[in-house]
Amino acid sequence: MAIISPSILSADFCRLEEDCRLVLDAGAQMLHFDVMDGHFVPNISFGVPVLASLHRGMPSAFFDVHLMISHPLAYVDAFAKAGADLITFHLESEDDPGEVIDAIHAADGVYDAIVMNPGAFTHYSYAILDALKAVDVPCIEVHISNVHQREEFRHRSVTAPACVGQICGLGLYGYEAAMSYFLLKEKVSKENFNRKFLTEATK
Repeated sequence: MAIISPSILSADFCRLEEDCRLVLDAGAQMLHFDVMDGHFVPNISFGVPVLASLHRGMPSAFFDVHLMISHPLAYVDAFAKAGADLITFHLESEDDPGEVIDAIHAADGVYDAIVMNPGAFTHYSYAILDALKAVDVPCIEVHISNVHQREEFRHRSVTAPACVGQICGLGLYGYEAAMSYFLLKEKVSKENFNRKFLTEATK
């Protein structure tokens, strides 16, 4: 099952709620809310007040909040209280990733899982490993390329032992597969999860 998360950035801002309802009525499962600060990325988009307004108007909508900002730690709680159902951030932001993970875990509301692309941190970040072990939610590690067919140093992940699975080589579909696993609450063991997705990735 594909999970569709249309970006609100593509909407007509004069008709924002109407466009959001249009894609939800057409079958989208969630709304992707790209937050840009003009520093981490060059563009500026929108922030907490816009999310809060949309959540008031559409309380049953699932809001997928993507923090493309330099300091996600300062905004996690505010976005959670404004109605974020899913929060993602970039490990290469200027905040300590372990502290951001802790903040998401402690934020208003309940977050059931973590989907993470640790990038270069995969191979040496014991701080991220410790942070993942410290929170009582499952995590899936996603890599866009098949790291097991690249340089040898990429074959080992220090963060993988804290994850329920690792998805490699499926491109952006890897994120969709990870979200499907959590959102559909698929009942598979860690061994079966890796067999299912890694077999597909290494074909």
